[in-house]
Amino acid sequence: MRRAERDASYVEFATSRRDQLRRIAYGMCGDWHRADDLVQTALVRLYVAWPRVARHGTEDAYVRKILLNAAIDESRRPARRERPTAELPEVAAAPGVAVEDRDSLVAALQQLPAQQRAAVLLRHWLGLSVAETAAELGVTEGTVKSHTSRGLAALRGTLAPVDS
Repeated sequence: MRRAERDASYVEFATSRRDQLRRIAYGMCGDWHRADDLVQTALVRLYVAWPRVARHGTEDAYVRKILLNAAIDESRRPARRERPTAELPEVAAAPGVAVEDRDSLVAALQQLPAQQRAAVLLRHWLGLSVAETAAELGVTEGTVKSHTSRGLAALRGTLAPVDS
């Protein structure tokens, strides 16, 4: 594949997936600016590996794996543990979802450990199978099931309505 063709196919892929990747990144970190940074990092790393990845046809899985790893790496940095709350998200809620519900869900997701959060997002946000999620996270299917189960239980406990 010539360089111009390679670059054109990469640009087409990146352009078509950018919004979806940004939403996934937001689910991982809960901040649109950090989500943009994560997507930028993922797309740069994807470009480096593009010839190999495109040849195998695993572009979507590969870029999601990069994105998840980048989010986990970022969450481990001490400076990222601070969470400013003065600014609200810049994007309106999806139709039918109350802003309070969305914000509560994102906040609850942020309380999950990184692996549980990744498993829940891949399984229930992206709709990947247990096997696909295990492959993307590099863990066994049993680990995906336990992370997902524990993550959902924690979300239910956090998001359960409080009886007054």
